[in-house]
Amino acid sequence: MPKISKAKILILATDGFEQSELEVPREKLKAVAQLVHVAAPKDRKQKDSITGWEKKDWGKPVKVDVELSEASTSLYDAIVLPGGQMNPDTLRQNPEAMKLIKAFLAEGKVVAAICHAPWLLIEAKAVRGRKATSYNSIKTDMINAGANWVDEPVVAEEGIVTSRNPGDLEAFVAKIIEEIEEGKHDRAVLAA
Repeated sequence: MPKISKAKILILATDGFEQSELEVPREKLKAVAQLVHVAAPKDRKQKDSITGWEKKDWGKPVKVDVELSEASTSLYDAIVLPGGQMNPDTLRQNPEAMKLIKAFLAEGKVVAAICHAPWLLIEAKAVRGRKATSYNSIKTDMINAGANWVDEPVVAEEGIVTSRNPGDLEAFVAKIIEEIEEGKHDRAVLAA
């Protein structure tokens, strides 16, 4: 079982991520993990950063550490997917982002999605038959994709961690750490 102090974690996001859902996990994980990087597709508002969404307007920029095109599962133990509406909706239409998420899933590495980010798990065909949660407004999407949806702060099954909203961030981060320390997870083969 790997210790969190040796873990390397990737956060994948683009413009329009929910500000707290990127910043809180990044800061809490940086405090305990060996490495935490933010990756983003090149198609973004600023060259070196992505801009969050906070309440009803654009939030603060966050530095991009690695381009999505350069990110791979070989360096990281886990991937964290922040929510917001725009961020996961944009990423699920990006073949490169989906290929990376599917690779983390296929390798049994921890994949953590909060709020609307479970849309990315739906797109990756990773929720069918699994207990999961999400932001309430995508509950029907989750159920239609075959998830056993529950209204709980955080759910983990086979290394896939889901959470509902910014109010659940403490539980979300704690569960990410726990799942990383459990190590690789055996998963049913993803549907094509």
